[in-house]
Amino acid sequence: MKYTYTEKKDTRSGFGAGLAELADKNPNVVALCADLIGSLKMEKFIEKAPERFIQVGIAEANMMGLAAGLSITGKIPFTGTFANFSTSRVYDQIRQSIAYSGKNVKICASHAGLTLGEDGATHQVLEDIGMMKMLPGMTVINPCDYNQTKAATLAIADFEGPVYLRFGRPTVPVFMPEDMPFEIGKGIMLQEGTDVTIVATGHLVWESLVAADELEKEGISCEVINIHTIKPLDEEIILKSVEKTGKIVTAEEHNYLGGLGESVAGMLARKRPTRQEFVAVNDTFGESATPAELMKKYKIDAAAVKEAVKRILAN
Repeated sequence: MKYTYTEKKDTRSGFGAGLAELADKNPNVVALCADLIGSLKMEKFIEKAPERFIQVGIAEANMMGLAAGLSITGKIPFTGTFANFSTSRVYDQIRQSIAYSGKNVKICASHAGLTLGEDGATHQVLEDIGMMKMLPGMTVINPCDYNQTKAATLAIADFEGPVYLRFGRPTVPVFMPEDMPFEIGKGIMLQEGTDVTIVATGHLVWESLVAADELEKEGISCEVINIHTIKPLDEEIILKSVEKTGKIVTAEEHNYLGGLGESVAGMLARKRPTRQEFVAVNDTFGESATPAELMKKYKIDAAAVKEAVKRILAN
């Protein structure tokens, strides 16, 4: 495999590392947290810039209002809480106070998807990408590993406008180059192939690379693309790939309704109708178990990607 790893780290720690670096690099960056400093890895930012940190407490709606107000003064607010509380609980505040007026607020959401694990269905948000991408002007980013999450955190500080940055709790392989620049809205070609295109986001990028490596041993050539920015979607890289392969599999840790796969399907329906298989959660809530157990049961692991590729090649 072209991409290998020597360690595993959680993507939320990538966010924490990026935020700590911003404490030194950008005096306008301020951080707000809803009583989850340790979970969001915000400790180092607080050590470096305590005067630019606000502990809001368990008051997420107030946090979004404070962030909107701070942005008017020229500050760049980074809000931090779980993905479920960053979206469902505060959707009205985000829509009315941030998205509608295009406030420069960075909504940073940890513990997303099924891989939150043992905390169970009440915390395993699987609809957040759909909720956030439907807001006009909202940029939606879902990086794949520690390095890419750190790079994305740094990049959004320089980006003008509201951003939803989604990351997770479990340790996952670190395989993207540490020095790779993060370009918002531009997918990354990880592996070229001829038989099928695999477009993946977040934790499913590594699973897709594992699947592609195993399929190559069976004589199946997969093109693998990392779509870290779901909105705006890099249509060019996807269209160029499916012109060659004629088939596409999308892979994500999200409900198939509203996620990356739906965005890709809509774009292809308008510009180049293409056969597509979805690797995603099938319109259900999760449950309490380990991340690996949940990914297997809900068919969002490397084995599920392999199955989807074989289905689309068989029809």
